[in-house]
Amino acid sequence: MTPLLSLFGMAFLLGLVFNAAPGAVFAETIRRGVDGGYRPALAVQVGSLVGDAAWAVLGLAGIGILLQAGMLKIPVGIGGAGYLAWLAWDSWRESMTPPTPDAADAPAAGNALRSGAILALSNPQNVAYWAALGSAFGALGVSDPGRLDYAVFFAGFMASSVLWCFVCAGAVSWLFGGRGEVWRVWTYRLCALAFAWLAAGTACEVLQIIWPAG
Repeated sequence: MTPLLSLFGMAFLLGLVFNAAPGAVFAETIRRGVDGGYRPALAVQVGSLVGDAAWAVLGLAGIGILLQAGMLKIPVGIGGAGYLAWLAWDSWRESMTPPTPDAADAPAAGNALRSGAILALSNPQNVAYWAALGSAFGALGVSDPGRLDYAVFFAGFMASSVLWCFVCAGAVSWLFGGRGEVWRVWTYRLCALAFAWLAAGTACEVLQIIWPAG
């Protein structure tokens, strides 16, 4: 296997691990898929690609030091915690509201797309992930990475991310879509609790940066 092909394969696997980890995007995919099915669930996943690609470009551009700076993590974390808290409230409110007939129409899909992008862009874990990975090519067998190495790694990561969009949306639609009102209510409430927990965790991370222990 050529070094570039090996690098692409490692980037592809790292992308699958990164995207398959449960988090806010996954919870939002479930929430949207319960009412709207495959289309809005896919829209959330596709929207998250915007944030993934943005952080990947920043990390691979060699600005890991900037991404590790608290001055960037703090506003990103505050924005992420606020948006997650709003999603928690919105999910709980939706659990007490009957689904609308246009749950799967174009405006709903557009809102889901925007929601996925915001969640990915405001996720401080993306900052830490790419700050570390942007300078960790030595561990991947590339001691002196060039532009081609970065491009191949980015291509592998995004290829797995695009594949995961369809796999995740299909699985969510099959498992959670059209299961009845009781299933819908409790899925929304569980998503609300997940969003609230993630918001609290993100807020704690920000507080630790502002007031470090010791």
